[in-house]
Amino acid sequence: MQSKPKHYISLITYIAALGGFLFGFDMAVVSGIIEPVKQQYGLSASQEGLFVSCALLGCIAGVALSGFLSDKIGRKKVLFIAAVLFLVSAIGFSFAEDYSILIFFRLLAGMGVGVASSISPLYISEMAPAKTRGRLVTFYQLAITIGILVAYISNLIIANYSAAHLNEQGGLLNWLFAQEVWRGMFLVGVIPATLFCLLLMIVPESPRWLVQYGRNEEALDILIKMNGKEEGQNELNAIKEAAVQKSGGLKELMRLPLRQLLAMAMILTALSQFSGINGVIFYGPTILKSAGIVTNDALLYQVMLGVANVLFTFIAIWKVDSWGRRPLYIVGSLCAALALALTGVCFMLEIKGWVMLLCIIFFLFCFAFSLGPLKFVIATEIFPTHVRGTALSVCIMTMWVADWIVNLVFPVLRDGLGVAGTFFIFSLFCVLSFAYAKRKLFETKEKSLEEIEKAWNSDLSAEKRLLETKVEIS
Repeated sequence: MQSKPKHYISLITYIAALGGFLFGFDMAVVSGIIEPVKQQYGLSASQEGLFVSCALLGCIAGVALSGFLSDKIGRKKVLFIAAVLFLVSAIGFSFAEDYSILIFFRLLAGMGVGVASSISPLYISEMAPAKTRGRLVTFYQLAITIGILVAYISNLIIANYSAAHLNEQGGLLNWLFAQEVWRGMFLVGVIPATLFCLLLMIVPESPRWLVQYGRNEEALDILIKMNGKEEGQNELNAIKEAAVQKSGGLKELMRLPLRQLLAMAMILTALSQFSGINGVIFYGPTILKSAGIVTNDALLYQVMLGVANVLFTFIAIWKVDSWGRRPLYIVGSLCAALALALTGVCFMLEIKGWVMLLCIIFFLFCFAFSLGPLKFVIATEIFPTHVRGTALSVCIMTMWVADWIVNLVFPVLRDGLGVAGTFFIFSLFCVLSFAYAKRKLFETKEKSLEEIEKAWNSDLSAEKRLLETKVEIS
């Protein structure tokens, strides 16, 4: 009997994690289409910049809307909106002829990424049992890394196919996958997007959201399916006890103690991205080429980095619920700082070859089991239900802004300070992440979302009483 709820929860997690897969696929597949689109349309530097960055504008819009919508109409409906955006943008972009139409569908794709990056981990967190919540939310990060890897492999296969069949005469398939290969690269996204749309029809709404709107019987039915009758009733009672407020929003988040929690989540999220992970992933082939490791075939080496990123994420899935969030985050931050510093030393001393490659892989290892997945786990756990969607959207917005800053300044830092200096700066941010997490981050493993809320409420109430006592004495 116990295995049925466990399998049900796993199925729900895998379906919701498809949002992460599409997030990773969409962002990574662009690496293979920028150059052919630039050549075909004769894009100027400003047009190329708009083409690359417009998806980020869509992400910001998607994140901004997703938190509000998920708190109002439910998590499942907003996930379905993301799935439709992915599907429509994949089809539209692949068959678009005009540059302005390409930009429009990239904006739609970006909105899908923004919505999925916010609501998929939120939904998984609210559905997962306390004992396995960290592991299940980490599946979302794993899905992102798998999406990135699949995009790299897909681009490599299609590029090789195009090279072999470029001079052949053919119909629609030849046009998509050989003559204008970038269209086929993007069209592959239709397969997971369609699957996501169909599978979302069988997942339930979040029981915590249902309770927030007084739909207790529906919530109980779902909780019983996930936990069994007795435990499902107990969890419903705990959710009802915690669900004392019906409305949320940014105004509510600005009040204590939520303001302190939001600040902590935003700072941890920003610092994780300032570790330079996007610089390493997106500019990896360039970095390896300057190190004398890569001479050609950048797509193949992107696949290598993608494989490493996927494999190392399994460490977090394996240990996040046994070791806990705080120890993994602290150890991972410190080790990532060391890995980046060693990479900087290699560049400074011109130590090339496999020694440098191992330092970069060591950083990917550290990031994948700590800074990468745990920012999602922490942000989905620490906020109460009535503001969880809005709070997570703010944290994800922070992630996208930090990513934009890193992508913007990485080439400038690389050319101005050199690659070694750039890696030393990234290492410093990991040290700051270590220091901040050690001081501020509290442990949440094996606690229900309602128990976490009670814990920080009582801690902050005690702190407030202590401050009031000091004021009275003075």
